[in-house]
Amino acid sequence: MGENQTSVTEFLLLGFPLSPRMQVLLFGLFSLLFAFTLLGNGVILGLISFDPQLHTPMYFFICHLATVDIAYACNTVPQMLANLLRPARPISFAGCMTQTFLFLTFAHNECLLLVVMSCDRYMAICHPLRYSAIMSWRVCITLAVTSWTSAALLALEDMVLLLPLPFCGPQKVNHFFCEILAILKLACADTHLNEIIVLVRAVLVLVGPLSAVVVSYGHILRAVLKIQSGEGRRKAFSTCSSHLCVVGLFYGTAIVMYVGPQHGDPQEQKKYLLLFHSLFNPMLNPLIYSLRNREVSAALKRRLEKERPS
Repeated sequence: MGENQTSVTEFLLLGFPLSPRMQVLLFGLFSLLFAFTLLGNGVILGLISFDPQLHTPMYFFICHLATVDIAYACNTVPQMLANLLRPARPISFAGCMTQTFLFLTFAHNECLLLVVMSCDRYMAICHPLRYSAIMSWRVCITLAVTSWTSAALLALEDMVLLLPLPFCGPQKVNHFFCEILAILKLACADTHLNEIIVLVRAVLVLVGPLSAVVVSYGHILRAVLKIQSGEGRRKAFSTCSSHLCVVGLFYGTAIVMYVGPQHGDPQEQKKYLLLFHSLFNPMLNPLIYSLRNREVSAALKRRLEKERPS
């Protein structure tokens, strides 16, 4: 390290290299999608909170998933929108590290919540007689708290390895938010160990839980096929298919970003994948649960009829 090098106090987020007109158009489109994300997840939270028929373990975890989706989007999308209006907008070092920590926390938490939700569906379908006793409210709250705490600790471990690194320039982050691998590229030190740890963590946090989800749904599929009632089988498939759609969206994009093979310009590919991950996933999740779930649709209908003037 040279004596003339100074520590970086802020970063410049480069965002997307587009023409000013295209950036304004994207600002309008992404603002609309962001509003739909907040509205959709807010409606899910409101319905589950105020409808007693949805006060079950499955919808308790859906509430947490909706909360994560709102926080996930709010952590990255506003910064991206500001960047579209003002390219290369600076962000302080502390703000950048905070954004990285929150992104990792919410990503880890969603990963763990999806595993918990698959276990809940496994107990409900494969062990229906013992479901109420096993999935008590005490167990549900413990699982939710464990998920949030574990996610924060995993993100904190990544930050402990990131923060001691020296950053002395350049300060231009080739991303629309402070993504950990994009930040590592700016460190004035050898970051191979950090990159290996991020890769190993991605394999453990993504492939491990995904394997647990696949095993759970393997047992669920076998149990559903044994159901004699056609209506019961359709209801079980409807509930599980919503969860599987969310699992596919989340794990599919995350594995391609951090575990899959790289082709062409991996940094540019990851930017657009993370755009989908940060903006479209949180918006699609409530649509999947509301459109493919009869109980949520029925709760929305009851709420609208109640609010309708006589």
